Amino acid sequence: MSVRAYIHEQLAALGPVEEHHFNEGREAGTNLILRLPGQQPRLDPLLVGAHYDGPLHSIGADDNATGVAALLELAQRWSATPPRRPVWLVAFDQEEWGMLGSKALARELRQAGQKLRLMVSLEMLGYTNPSQAYPLPAMRRIYGTVGDFIAVVGNASAALTLPQLARPMGRHVTTKVLPVPNGGRALPDVRLSDHSPFWDAGYDAVMVTDTSFMRNPNYHRMSDTIDTLDLPFLAAVTEGLDAALSGL
Repeated sequence: MSVRAYIHEQLAALGPVEEHHFNEGREAGTNLILRLPGQQPRLDPLLVGAHYDGPLHSIGADDNATGVAALLELAQRWSATPPRRPVWLVAFDQEEWGMLGSKALARELRQAGQKLRLMVSLEMLGYTNPSQAYPLPAMRRIYGTVGDFIAVVGNASAALTLPQLARPMGRHVTTKVLPVPNGGRALPDVRLSDHSPFWDAGYDAVMVTDTSFMRNPNYHRMSDTIDTLDLPFLAAVTEGLDAALSGL
């Protein structure tokens, strides 16, 4: 698979890459994991991931080439300038088939008793729109009607971390947070990325997203092309992630 080979090559230039193989569905899959040391190696690691598989019949520029691009950029930066804590950068496979790669990894980490400071899923980061939809109409009054912000969605146990992320991110891009109780089960739309298996496994986890199909009409269509993206917005989101996660 050319995408997997490219990501492997890019990450391998920064350190040893683990190929995490799994068989959750009908076809085997492979997550790619690069572990970078932090300034304080005894701290619980931060896991930052983005899925590299794409939907059928779609170019996949926003979903999820934007997440992968941010992941690779952060890997390069953190390889040169280590963050406060160790960081595991994960390119997830088979997200589009039910978050299979993240389910496998979350389960194995939980069974091994591995602690994480936070899991961060980078899910569609590059689209802005003059209009914005929500899973609940009342959210318009809180979050506004313009799709010009990046959203950080976290489970209840990560609620105290959300402001820690939003403040430094907000210096680079308008950032809005949404804490959700009960693993988001009352709002199924907020579970549709690789963070939700980590919620279910008992980890603190967040999804960073441009809100996907609630903003981007090209979602899972062949029209999801690079010319539809707001690249300055994507760059600002990446700067914000670097600022927020480096010191977490």
